[in-house]
Amino acid sequence: MKSNEKPIVPVSGYLGLLLVVLFWGVPVITETQLPPAWYFLLPAILIQGIGFILCIGFLVVNPNESAVLVLFGKYKGTVRENGFYWVNPFYTKQKISLRARNLNSEPIKVNDKVGNPIMIGVVLVWRVEDTYKSAFEVDDFELFVHIQSEAAIRKLAGHYPYDNFDDEEAEITLRSGGEEVNQVLEDELRDRLEIAGIHVMEARISYLAYASEIAGAMLRRQQASAIVAAREKIVHGAVSMVEMALAQLSEKEIIDFDDDKKATMVSNLMVVLCSDKDASPVINTGTLHQ
Repeated sequence: MKSNEKPIVPVSGYLGLLLVVLFWGVPVITETQLPPAWYFLLPAILIQGIGFILCIGFLVVNPNESAVLVLFGKYKGTVRENGFYWVNPFYTKQKISLRARNLNSEPIKVNDKVGNPIMIGVVLVWRVEDTYKSAFEVDDFELFVHIQSEAAIRKLAGHYPYDNFDDEEAEITLRSGGEEVNQVLEDELRDRLEIAGIHVMEARISYLAYASEIAGAMLRRQQASAIVAAREKIVHGAVSMVEMALAQLSEKEIIDFDDDKKATMVSNLMVVLCSDKDASPVINTGTLHQ
């Protein structure tokens, strides 16, 4: 980030305080020693007035704080080192905090890549890095951070689907993207906030859900997908078990199966293994065909 900031270190405030004491003290001593004539009082009042103006130049900069100095519309520099200083009384002094700040945005409704309405919010950790840009490139850098963060969220949501139900070819989704999605969000915010001299320390998705109008339908869809996936696993296991049972029965020559007997046994085993309830056996007192 190219910086236009010009750091300066002003005169110590204690030296300025000494000057103010001199400007206020000398006229008082003079007035007590000289006769009260107007040609003596006028310079004393003028000197005291100068001392009062000098008082306006005192500046206190706290830790992790800065002061942008402007003289009649011209940028003179930024004081970053904390301490007690004295500057030109005609300087305009704008305090800007350099501390890290958190932005926990309220979830907003946006459309994902496939058009589903979703609610998404982010948490952003940022701080001012270039006080010149923060003070002069934008009107209100704090408001700028809020607005650009919302714009970045909307752009991010438009690039990825919420999940891969509607886009099975999507490798990255908002729900499962994790660090990759967060890194894209950070890069987008850095590009947007650079103009205001803002350094993005971290950005993460803090809230993600379907919008209320489709949340119920999507929940049922997820449940159905989970049931199908579970059934697929059960059937795969049942087929393996039936295959193993038939192979061991034939290998140990416990019983000879013709095609009809195999079909009947496979049918019964699949019913028992795939059923979600306990099987109720039916005892056949005749042959398999009666």
